[in-house]
Amino acid sequence: MIPYATIEEASIALGRNLTRLETLWFDYSATKSDYYLYCHNILFLFLVFSLVPLPLVFVELARSASGWFNRYKIQPKVNYSLSDMFKCYKDVMTMFILVVGPLQLVSYPSIQMIEVRSGLPLPTITEILSQLVVYFLIEDYTNYWVHRFFHSKWGYDKIHRVHHEYTAPIGYAAPYAHWAEVLLLGIPTFMGPAIAPGHMITFWLWIALRQMEAIETHSGYDFPWSPTKYIPFYGGAEYHDYHHYVGGQSQSNFASVFTYCDYIYGTDKGYRFQKKLLEQIKESSKKGNKHNGGIKSD
Repeated sequence: MIPYATIEEASIALGRNLTRLETLWFDYSATKSDYYLYCHNILFLFLVFSLVPLPLVFVELARSASGWFNRYKIQPKVNYSLSDMFKCYKDVMTMFILVVGPLQLVSYPSIQMIEVRSGLPLPTITEILSQLVVYFLIEDYTNYWVHRFFHSKWGYDKIHRVHHEYTAPIGYAAPYAHWAEVLLLGIPTFMGPAIAPGHMITFWLWIALRQMEAIETHSGYDFPWSPTKYIPFYGGAEYHDYHHYVGGQSQSNFASVFTYCDYIYGTDKGYRFQKKLLEQIKESSKKGNKHNGGIKSD
């Protein structure tokens, strides 16, 4: 809760006038507890889980009906009906109500412990972006090792096999997992803010963006216009789709966001070999078509 009764008091304490955004934040949050603000994550996660994958539902239905977007589908032989995708969403919402929501409600003491702040001044754009980069890097590295544990025999059979029920992932399947996996993967997500705590707004953005990234990598589509194509070392949908395609036997492409861990620790060799093989097949096919096109019959 902001420790100022009025905007004037806040201005005196900061030694300057509040910016327009700070004024809006003061008007909204001044009388609300930090716990109440933290629990906004429940609403944000619900909206992200529900709305962000929705355009992919229409893409999948349009592709199945008319072949539109077929060139972007990573596993084009797999089709999902509306009922298939709605069932996945219902399963995710069940997990959200029983595990994710309650976890948010009871985890506030950890936010107090690491001192995520909710007052003034608001963080600058530079501060927000730099912290988000740190959060993504830390989460990616720690998630890599947790994910490798999930692909041990015990970890896969007891926990991770649930997530791999979708060998051709869809957007709604990003958070589809065993309850124990949901809890354990909260540790890498929390590590970044614990090491470099920031403002509550930065924390909100981090939680939302991380889930949006997971939905994109589970989309099942490799869209060439995606802005994430310009992020260095970003894995993306095609990269993670291979991991699901191989399934339980997969010892490749464990990274959640970037590709550097898989490269450093040699867990992308199968993916790189398959990709090189497919490129060779495509090149041979092109050469064959050109050769056949140049033959004239009498």
